[in-house]
Order: sequence, then C-alpha cells, then structure tokens
Amino acid sequence: MTEIVGGVLGAFGLSASAGLNAYIPLLVVSLLARFTNLIELAEPWSALENWWVIGLLAVLGVVEFVADKVPAVDQVNDVIQSLIRPVAGAILFATSARTITEIHPVLSMICGLLVAGSVNAVKSFVARPVVEATTAGAGVPVVSTLEDVVVTIVSVLSVALPILMVILVFLLIWGVSWFIKQRRDARRQAVTNDIYGG
Repeated sequence: MTEIVGGVLGAFGLSASAGLNAYIPLLVVSLLARFTNLIELAEPWSALENWWVIGLLAVLGVVEFVADKVPAVDQVNDVIQSLIRPVAGAILFATSARTITEIHPVLSMICGLLVAGSVNAVKSFVARPVVEATTAGAGVPVVSTLEDVVVTIVSVLSVALPILMVILVFLLIWGVSWFIKQRRDARRQAVTNDIYGG
C-alpha cells in the first residue's frame, strides 16, 4: 500500500515538475533509473536509461536552461515548450505510476498530460507575463533559476521520498500564497495612505 501511495505521489510530483521544465525531471528519472534502484522503468520506458537518450535530454536541458533566462527569447521558448511539457508530464506519470496496476497506462498518461499542462499554462500564460511586466524582464532569469532549482528538488524527492515531496510542495504553495497576500496588503495600504494622506 505504501508503495502504491508513493507511486501516485511521485507520479504527480514528476508530472507537475515537467510543467515547469520538461527535461530536468526526465533527466532525473533517466539517471536515477540507470544508476540506482530507486526507480525501475518497465518497457517501453526503459529506453530513458539509454546513453543516447540521456545525452539528448542533457543537451535539450541546457538549451532550455539558456533560452528560459533571456527575456523575449523565453516567450518563444514557452510557446514551443507548451507542446513538449505536457507530453513529458504524460511520460513521467506513466513511468512513475508503474506500481499502480489498476490504472490503465493510457489513463496514467492522460493524468500526466493534464497535470503538466495545467502547471505549464499557469507558468507560461499567467506567472511569467506578470514577472516580465512588473520587472521589465529583469526578474526572468531569477525566477527561471528558482524554477529550475525547485524542479530538480521536487523531481528527486518524487522518486526518492514522495511523501516528503508532497509536504515540501504544500509548504512552497503556502509560502508563495503568504508572500502574495503580504504584497497585496502592502499595496492596498499604500493606496489607502495616498488617498487619505496617511
């Protein structure tokens, strides 16, 4: 039962990570499957352990890493990656949900597609435009680097310690929500002070 819960949590964590960056979670799974026994990939997903696939994922990861840090280029990259990230999420969900025998592989892929697609939509069409508009593009490299760090941590934890990953993600969501609320309250207070001369 614990293995099934871990498989489900890991599947959601990896596919959500793919919504931010398609290649880091795929590379993490490939390397962990190749060098550890934390994850065993069944056919046809065992192809991810191939050196050529690992090399290709590394190259594509570097290209996205660089493209995602440059304002304006990151917008083009997000449009292209909006097609790739959901597919990566579908693959990762299917590879991670290996312990869930009751779920059909097609349903696993659909779940991964929806999770990664939703995260990607929020990143590409909501969060990133706000960052670019409020920082005149200067905040893009910082936010992109933070995303890459979070994706790497969540990807590793999704495979190694999925329950800890869920706790971390909830804390991250709470922290971001608290920060946004604080900023909103500070802006309201500033507007009130301007209006009433306080």
